[in-house]
Amino acid sequence: MHVFLETDRLTLRAFTDADAGHVRGIVDDAEVMRYINGGRPSSPEEVEGELMPRFLHRYPCLGGRPGFWVAQDRASGGLLGWFVLRPEADHSCREVELGYRLGRTAWGRGLATEGSRALIHKGFSELGVERVTANTMTVNTRSRRVMEKAGLSFVRTFFEEWPDVIEGSELGDVEYELTRAEWAHRRES
Repeated sequence: MHVFLETDRLTLRAFTDADAGHVRGIVDDAEVMRYINGGRPSSPEEVEGELMPRFLHRYPCLGGRPGFWVAQDRASGGLLGWFVLRPEADHSCREVELGYRLGRTAWGRGLATEGSRALIHKGFSELGVERVTANTMTVNTRSRRVMEKAGLSFVRTFFEEWPDVIEGSELGDVEYELTRAEWAHRRES
């Protein structure tokens, strides 16, 4: 098991093919998927053919490591979901996307914020990241709050065409960001 990082309560490790069942359990929960695809369960073909290849993809700028990380409870070893710190381009880690998808048993405990802060720190302090971005639906207030608690600031509201019409999608999506300079300045203050 390749551990990417640990926090007080989380271990983030690389995905393996054996994690597909865990992924299915998360993406089949309508409440978890509410702001992703309107709560529709993902088919096994979507998990195996789309999600798992993305989770297993290795990025040269990350030293051949993936950009998606299984989140495990440090105390019990239980699988909680996953985090994302994925380069926008395979060969440059200057700009990365932050993301998280945790099962409902992990909600309301500050784990999304804890994992996000740790990934941001690792990105800026070890991986050469210059800018972290994150996106969600405008109406996804819980995810927006995690972004803010992790230190990201609102940049813009934008509108895209998505294959699934989701309640609230008419209000668009939001982008948040944190630059290395902003992060460093806050650490010095």
